[in-house]
Amino acid sequence: MPDTITIGRLLRSSTTGFVFGCSVPEPEVPLFGAFVKVPAQKGQTEVMGLIYNIAVEDDLFVRQMVAAPDLDEAYIQDQRANRQVPIEVSVLAVGYRSSAGLSYALPPQPPITLDRIHPCSRAEVLEFTARFDYLRLILDSPEAPADELIAASLRLAASARPPEDRAFFLREAGKELARLLSRDLARLENLLRRIRP
Repeated sequence: MPDTITIGRLLRSSTTGFVFGCSVPEPEVPLFGAFVKVPAQKGQTEVMGLIYNIAVEDDLFVRQMVAAPDLDEAYIQDQRANRQVPIEVSVLAVGYRSSAGLSYALPPQPPITLDRIHPCSRAEVLEFTARFDYLRLILDSPEAPADELIAASLRLAASARPPEDRAFFLREAGKELARLLSRDLARLENLLRRIRP
């Protein structure tokens, strides 16, 4: 996806992550585990993160509609196409870019509300995932489902690579996970099974 696409606007943030809102769930909103970015520090840095939760919120009109015994399909389509269905997307910060280059650490400051959220381009995903330093941030996160997020993000990062490089990338990721989870073999085995090429 080109980085000119805006997929939402920031609702709230902290140094560990942020939540953005958007109005339609697909196809514009990336998937669980997708890489996104948002400017911070007045454009001096760009926070990179992984989507770890997508919540479709209800509203009063939807609550009334679900109680209708025979709901016409036209009402459902009108609600989905013409109304502002509130969707909240939670993102875990896994690094940032500054004039010094990429850092696999929490950003120095969080982004500001109403900033535009963009999907990371294929080239940005390839550059960011050339190293696996961000995996520790995911494993240490108390709010994100770490194992699911690691597996999903690695599969998406592998799919951004040429087909002949995907298996090698996933094997290298598996080696890094083995190093990080050497004391939790059951968890390691479960993760390796999920990312197996």
